[in-house]
Amino acid sequence: MLSTSKRLKGFTESVIRGMTRLSNKYGAINLSQGFPDFDPPRQLLDALKECVYKGPHQYAVTWGAPRFRKALAKKQSRFMGIPIDPDENIVVTCGSTEAMMVAMMTTCNPGDKVIIFSPFYENYGADTILSGAVPVYVELRPPDFSFDPDELRRAFKQRPKAIVLCNPSNPSGKVFSRKELGLIAKLAKEFDTFVITDEVYEHIVFKPYVHTYIASLPGMFERTISCSSLSKTYSITGWRLGYIIASGRIINEARKVHDFLTVGAPAPLQEAAVTALGLPNSYYLQLQKDYTRKRDVFLSYLGKAGLHYTTPQGAYYVMVDISGMGHGDDVKFCEWMVKEIGVAAVPGSSFFKKSVKDMIRFHFAKKEETLRSAGERLLGLK
Repeated sequence: MLSTSKRLKGFTESVIRGMTRLSNKYGAINLSQGFPDFDPPRQLLDALKECVYKGPHQYAVTWGAPRFRKALAKKQSRFMGIPIDPDENIVVTCGSTEAMMVAMMTTCNPGDKVIIFSPFYENYGADTILSGAVPVYVELRPPDFSFDPDELRRAFKQRPKAIVLCNPSNPSGKVFSRKELGLIAKLAKEFDTFVITDEVYEHIVFKPYVHTYIASLPGMFERTISCSSLSKTYSITGWRLGYIIASGRIINEARKVHDFLTVGAPAPLQEAAVTALGLPNSYYLQLQKDYTRKRDVFLSYLGKAGLHYTTPQGAYYVMVDISGMGHGDDVKFCEWMVKEIGVAAVPGSSFFKKSVKDMIRFHFAKKEETLRSAGERLLGLK
């Protein structure tokens, strides 16, 4: 028999999507895969309705429709605090998943090393391996998920081509401080390393924490590839509209990779999304308030259920310690919980490089009534 690629043996199928399938099979409340059960903004839906009939329905410009890029550049320039040129600094992708893969393939040669903080979103290791690069893991230590500066420097001494920075972080909910980002930036410049960011939760940050774009720090725009999407901010995970923001030199190369991976993101959805990108600041303030409320509601139930957790600073995930639940295997515990409790979570072992069997991840991007229903079921864990 012919053998398939050896690199595929370096990772498994998505554990997160597997938990969704299990949740669907048993009719559980799905707090594993992070997508909302509420509608996007009404203005966005109205715009989509109009685009259904008016179009466009054919290919957009490969690296993004001009109106979409212009609206995105205006919005991101405002929030990032740096000038973004719609023609020079943007590639529109099929979600941030493609954006991260394009960034990795644009920067890395086979055999290059890439620093990844652990715990990490499961795609990062797979992206690195698929690019022919070698992951180097640096631990984020619970409960506050801080990193050891000396350990990070040792990783940089291996002369990595890039470091992946998810901020706010999935799965830990950590928001990197300006001081931490300053240290990462200093090392990236010292060792001539690219910084690939995943900032899809840039607008879901809980007070008093503040999101800082590392690309906005002095001297960092030229070596940072900022990846994000509209999925989380506007509750449209199924639209698959992502993007890369970087210097013109990097963007020219990234466009080549993107073109041959997917050709382009959906044209009518780009047109409709221009409306979302033009929403006022009040939308983002309300988004923060809404998710703060969802977080507080769900965490209150975790407390009542006797579960220990780390309060998330950003994003919409919470890591929970299950060491007191009498199960020695996080995978089996999550499978049991789906069947017997009726709530789906993600085994924590899928996010850590080291062996971790006593943590799981929930998400709270749901209606409050959904979170309360899930919370009532979790009380059965007592």
